[in-house]
Amino acid sequence: MSRIRHVRGSRLVTSGAAVVSAALLAAALTPTAGAADRPTRSTALGNAAAVLADRAAALGLTGAQGTKVRDVVVDEDGAQHVRYDRTYRELPVLGGDFVLHLAPDGSYRGVDRATRAAIDLPTVTPALAAPKAAGLAADALRAAHRGETLQGLTSKPELVVDALHGAPRLAWRTDAVARDSRGNPVARTVLTDAATGTRIDAWDALASASGDGRSLYGGTVPLETTPSASGYELRDPTRGGTYTGDAGNRTDLCVLTVCLGRAPATVLTDADNHWGTGTGADRATAAVDAQYGTDVTWDYYEDVHGRSGIAGDGKGSYNRVHYGDGYNNAFWDDRCFCMTYGDGDGVLMGPLVSLDVAGHEMTHGVTSKTAGLVYSGESGGLNEATSDIFGTLVEFHAANPQDTGDWLIGEEIVREGFGRDALRYMDEPSKDGESADCWDASVKDLDVHYSSGVANHFAYLLAEGSGPKTLGGVAHDSPTCDGSTVTGIGRAALGRIWYRALTVYMTSSTDYAGARTATLRAAGDLYGEGGAEQAAVAAAWSAVNVG
Repeated sequence: MSRIRHVRGSRLVTSGAAVVSAALLAAALTPTAGAADRPTRSTALGNAAAVLADRAAALGLTGAQGTKVRDVVVDEDGAQHVRYDRTYRELPVLGGDFVLHLAPDGSYRGVDRATRAAIDLPTVTPALAAPKAAGLAADALRAAHRGETLQGLTSKPELVVDALHGAPRLAWRTDAVARDSRGNPVARTVLTDAATGTRIDAWDALASASGDGRSLYGGTVPLETTPSASGYELRDPTRGGTYTGDAGNRTDLCVLTVCLGRAPATVLTDADNHWGTGTGADRATAAVDAQYGTDVTWDYYEDVHGRSGIAGDGKGSYNRVHYGDGYNNAFWDDRCFCMTYGDGDGVLMGPLVSLDVAGHEMTHGVTSKTAGLVYSGESGGLNEATSDIFGTLVEFHAANPQDTGDWLIGEEIVREGFGRDALRYMDEPSKDGESADCWDASVKDLDVHYSSGVANHFAYLLAEGSGPKTLGGVAHDSPTCDGSTVTGIGRAALGRIWYRALTVYMTSSTDYAGARTATLRAAGDLYGEGGAEQAAVAAAWSAVNVG
């Protein structure tokens, strides 16, 4: 992994009814009633169902459409936000997602929709046959890896309604999956017009980047484990049963396909509950880093945002370490709900199990379970930036003196052959030679790992401000795009604002203009309309040319 990857957008559209008094909401967010008085998830779902039934026509819902709840947020004052996905004649609608906002008494306040376009197709019978769509996607994967001999290529089309790219139309969404010449997974999702065979969009389909245990990067760290007949398993019963397994340098671990009875990885065990030696010679050492990274990321989301686990349901995920042969990558995959880490080739990278990489990858899961930002165009850049932002905040939250917080991504894993001392630089993203510091109309055409630079730059400026400073022993300096001086409001405020924007206001198609709107609304909710924090959000966006 010369970069950390994941999975998919266009534009946030807000109805006038969705604009509520942020000052009133901010005041209401101050706890005044006991937790027992707040609506439960079940109550919120009942209220939202009643609103849907009452306002179906106004929300653009017809008898041909169905809805499915993706996420529920209940504020401290009892306000409710219920996020839905949509189907049309039982087909998934890309860009059909929306968020209902309800008052504490369950009455309607507003809605945020990924699209306002009416969904009414003349037919759901494709003119383009599924095998033809599969072949086109397979060709797209081959083209993306020109010069590589791909092994075991499969291509599975699914009929969908595309409401992300102009007027809604019938389309094939096809996952093309293979292994490269070294046995490492490669995948591409291709969206094809089901009437004409024209490619609509395409994106990478893997989420990538890149007792106690002695780790590679974090020193000796605490671990919660599970007793077993032979000693202990590296499985944490206090964090949803999250565990770490050894992939045995294999690549046939059902990355994007059904496991067909194969174990996803062998769970590590230890006789005395003291794991690893702090060196790569012991295979348990990388597992210590991966498990520790999972633990710290879980704790950050729970301690700071009240979120229990990636999906918010208290259930754990799992890690697979020692994947492939010299694999320079790490990735999150929604389908196995897991993280997979390569060992690196020792020239460009070492084992990709550093703390910020773990936080980055797990955050792709959070994004998938909330806003679902499409991994293409500006929404794809926002998806990647969300993982960089929270991966960085996880690193600061850990307060580990062996791996102090900074605004560099992947600084622990890069090696001399990589040519620089980090994968990405959030204070001045262009220092990597690829990323954008400032928004312009061409940003949407960049690889999502480079278009993310605009939001990464915004996040750094909002938290730390412009100008030179040293953080975590690392020199930082963040010039603005408009020559302005920005005063930061701190990392805690950044995290609260971005998390609320992600979980309450962003949708699958949010672009940079929509992200500005979402974070301004979030800041108003949390700190008061017209307050210093909201002004700082506006100034930081303007400083990266998002006005």
